[in-house]
Amino acid sequence: MADLENILEAVWSKVRKSHLFPELPPPAWNEGTPRVGLNMTGKKISISRKFVEEMSLSINPEEVLEGLLDHAVSHYLYCPWSFVTYLKLYAAAKDSLKDANMAQKGTDRFMDVVADSICISRKETPIPKIYRQLEKSILDETVYALCQIIWDVDLGVKNTGDVARGLARLPYMDRGSWTESIRRFVELLQPFLDMEKDNEIPAVPPPMGCHSIQQYSAQEIMDGLKALSLDVTSPSDFSELVHDFEVEITEAFESAGNGLGDTSTYALDTDIIYYMKLAENYLLPIRKVPMQKSGFMYPCSHVPWEVSRPYQDIDPWTSFGKIMPGITQTWKRVEGEVFGQEEGIPDCIVIIDSSGSMQNPKHSLSYAVLGAACACDTYLRNDARVAVYNFGDAAAGGRQVLAYSRCRKEIYESLCCYFGGGTHFQVEDIQSLQNEGAPDIFLISDMQITNLEILIQYLNAYQNRVTAVHIGDNESVRKFRFGLDLRKNISIYDVKKIEDIPRIVLGKIRQYLC
Repeated sequence: MADLENILEAVWSKVRKSHLFPELPPPAWNEGTPRVGLNMTGKKISISRKFVEEMSLSINPEEVLEGLLDHAVSHYLYCPWSFVTYLKLYAAAKDSLKDANMAQKGTDRFMDVVADSICISRKETPIPKIYRQLEKSILDETVYALCQIIWDVDLGVKNTGDVARGLARLPYMDRGSWTESIRRFVELLQPFLDMEKDNEIPAVPPPMGCHSIQQYSAQEIMDGLKALSLDVTSPSDFSELVHDFEVEITEAFESAGNGLGDTSTYALDTDIIYYMKLAENYLLPIRKVPMQKSGFMYPCSHVPWEVSRPYQDIDPWTSFGKIMPGITQTWKRVEGEVFGQEEGIPDCIVIIDSSGSMQNPKHSLSYAVLGAACACDTYLRNDARVAVYNFGDAAAGGRQVLAYSRCRKEIYESLCCYFGGGTHFQVEDIQSLQNEGAPDIFLISDMQITNLEILIQYLNAYQNRVTAVHIGDNESVRKFRFGLDLRKNISIYDVKKIEDIPRIVLGKIRQYLC
């Protein structure tokens, strides 16, 4: 079929118009396999020439191409529509099936039914004609029987069966019910998926192709992980899902440049990603502080050159290459500023308690790590640096000290480090992180520290800004609050439940930092 190129171009123009011109690039050909009609990578639709040629023996090629393109565009416009939706559907399927491969197949089939059903409800499409001509596996027979019922179209399935009738009762057109619907969907299909897994029946791909996160951009994947971090109940749940797509997510981080450095040199640390993306949901406003003279001179503006001025300050680009009084321009220099008249963001020392009385951030959500992560994210977004002092029993070696850095991988690794054991900090460790720039301090702990009096004394003598967050309420907290009550540069906030986290980063902390 030498004119397939021209047919594809004409059909694509028709499909784009019928779907109100979706923002998709023109489709392309690939060799593919006879059964699989298309795939989609990076929003680009790729159509199997072999599939079209085979189907064109029964249907004219214009209809084959239109049906394939309708299917692909419906996935882009309706289901899954976004990477977040795809992840939520996959997560629900895996939660029911407890198997990644089976969950992937179940999710593919569910999204095909939803996307095609929405498309058929909105326009005339040859999608049913393609399904009618396909060779069907046992799993295909059940799914097409479902479609035959809800579309009220003959797809060539003779016996619908109880499973198909059960599937037909699900509300595929209700986006709000998709998570629950896919759970029931895969549960009903599980016997067929089990047979494929045990090689009792041939495992064949869907005729319209499988779906993967490769069809999403790096930024869409980053946004999806951010949304997923809010939906999961624990870091371990997040980790399990992310590990299923580790290769693709690693590539996305490398492409997006999200602060993890060259991820090809190490396995993705899902704990780091979890707290990094979760912290992005709680943006923390921050107050700038005045700047002062630094003693260094830097070029500020141009003035006419005079013979008495040093020739090193001449700006040849604005002097047209001429050394003449009144024409030649020279730089006027002023003293640089760090903390005094202008405003800027100082560096921050984050002090986090990871003793045995604190939550292990790898097992469940740690309010301490999340609060510290929110603070770090704010300072980094404002071009400041962050130093981390993570301590359990520091005197016994249970501590980690990270010098000032802007590398998110290093910072979040330090925050997620868990020591357990006792709680004893060392003043000299914190003092070693002090610099001439008058850094802020962000402290988060349950305050059950054996040398709490030393900490109170240190903070009472500290002249710069301090934000202290305590987890829960106990006698040590009350002692800490009483000891620092009169210090105007110190603000103290509490976290007793998860709902307090957004209040800290968006509410009370704003009174001090915004």
